Amino acid sequence: MYKKFIKRVLDLLLSGIATVILAIPMLIVALIIKIDSPGPVIFKQKRVGRDGKVFEIYKFRSMKINSEHSGSGVYSGKNDSRVTRVGKIIRATSIDELPQLLNILKGDMSFVGPRPPLTYHPWAVEEYTEEQFRMFEVRPGITGWAQIHGRKCVEWNERIKMNVWYVDHMTMWLDIKIFFLTFFKVFSNADNENVGATVKKDSTESVSDNKDEVLK
Repeated sequence: MYKKFIKRVLDLLLSGIATVILAIPMLIVALIIKIDSPGPVIFKQKRVGRDGKVFEIYKFRSMKINSEHSGSGVYSGKNDSRVTRVGKIIRATSIDELPQLLNILKGDMSFVGPRPPLTYHPWAVEEYTEEQFRMFEVRPGITGWAQIHGRKCVEWNERIKMNVWYVDHMTMWLDIKIFFLTFFKVFSNADNENVGATVKKDSTESVSDNKDEVLK
């Protein structure tokens, strides 16, 4: 009942309320981003969602335009020159994630669920094992089980295992626990910095060579 109906109703209700309450602060953030650097306020990126379907995730732009294709890779570490002055602040506080309230309203995402990966990273959709692909049985979330257990410091095979565990154990009380523990992570800014490439071959799984590629 919770997985099929109640969770979605709560997502719609809470995201609607949050969007109204945060509308003016979000407009102010958007204005500051526009003043700080040239380019669009909202950054759109293709991600893999429920059932492996691709959707566009929304974020406040925190990097200079065309940074993703600049040759510096998908990892953004400390003192990354691609990140704008305002971008450093909104990343550290996770304010850049607020536009995903619209993704929740559209039905692309949930407040709690596995974070949606890129279409090409850590690897292409068709390269997930049958067990790994189970993480896409639910809507991806703004935060999730892996985010409160290491966040960006956890290697992707382990993140996916945590995501599958969440799918098997999802309850309202678990979602509430994850939701509130996320605030602690945000306020402490814990594990919010890439310390290096987080894709490596898992000895227990058959992983193609491009999954070993170090993207820096």
